[in-house]
Amino acid sequence: MSWYTGFATYAINWGLVMFMVLPWGVRRIDPEDLGEGDDPGAPANPRILLRAAITTVAAAVIFCLIYVVFISGVFSFRV
Repeated sequence: MSWYTGFATYAINWGLVMFMVLPWGVRRIDPEDLGEGDDPGAPANPRILLRAAITTVAAAVIFCLIYVVFISGVFSFRV
């Protein structure tokens, strides 16, 4: 696996995992705390940095599994 194939694989995995992690533990803003122009469906505390850290670790684990399968030759990607 070349470095750019590995990077592309990791980047795609990171994006997919981020979409899976985003809804975890989301709590909406209380109706009493809504201000003028606030979206009632907006999260009260998004914690994006925590979600990015979880995503990075999970994507690294998934990438390692993909890399091991690719290197081991279980599946042949060459024609």
